[in-house]
Amino acid sequence: MREEEEMEEFDTKTLVQQAWNVRKENFTDDIIFDYPIQTESITLTGVACALNCAHCGGHYLKSMRNVEEIQIHGAMNSNYPFRSALVSGGCTAEGKVPFTEHLDFLRQLKQDVRLNFHVGLLDRVEISLLKDLADVVSFDFVADRATIEEVYGLSQGPEDYCRVYQELREVVRVMPHLTLGLRGGEWCGEEKALDILQELGIDGLIFNVFIPTPETRYASRQPLPVEEVVRFLAKARIRFPNAPLTLGCMRPKGRYRLILDEAAVSMGINRLVMPTPRARHVAEEMGLRVIRGEECCAL
Repeated sequence: MREEEEMEEFDTKTLVQQAWNVRKENFTDDIIFDYPIQTESITLTGVACALNCAHCGGHYLKSMRNVEEIQIHGAMNSNYPFRSALVSGGCTAEGKVPFTEHLDFLRQLKQDVRLNFHVGLLDRVEISLLKDLADVVSFDFVADRATIEEVYGLSQGPEDYCRVYQELREVVRVMPHLTLGLRGGEWCGEEKALDILQELGIDGLIFNVFIPTPETRYASRQPLPVEEVVRFLAKARIRFPNAPLTLGCMRPKGRYRLILDEAAVSMGINRLVMPTPRARHVAEEMGLRVIRGEECCAL
């Protein structure tokens, strides 16, 4: 067993080095560290969500600002205290955030700040409305039918995610998000998702890692082993040599994040949200020029 572990560690180091070599050949010596203090998160539905997803259960809506709060501030002040906003919220039973109910508010907000929309499985008419509203759309990409049903409780399949992704790209910049271990900390079609995205094309790709969240159906689950995540990301770096890759805000904390963040820098991930101090130090050791961002990484 010890011999197998040593071989696995050797393979991981080799992959990380290969990934770094690919990055060096295709990008300048810059890395972006994002601290999104200038992006406000807005929920269009308050804390309501018809899906009650297994990994979220509406938990993350509680920390977002609602429309009324933003409107009050806008009426009392000439300038918003943020440069951009993540427009999201709970989903309907069809798997979409009902942004069309707030078009007047969103058009007003758009005059002053940049908007990143997270709106789920829209139809073509709804997508057309984003053309003049969204600076970017963050789109959670899932390629496994069983995961879609278990996590979201939806009857739609991977073909629906492909359709919406393609239709979105016709009118707006799209940043696909891939959550590793979304199905309660199990691998669930992530490799297939990369196959599809490689075929459809990407302008960039944001990776998240499943986090067990209290009071959800997946509260007692564990994230994927960090070593497996490191190898997956290194292979993705090699597979998408020209695409900017980002390690997003959703990933486990503690020792897990220490290992993952350091490896992400070492393998040539282009962008990290809220990196650990050690990751920042590794970037300096590798001679990377650090660019500080203060908005959502998708922007």
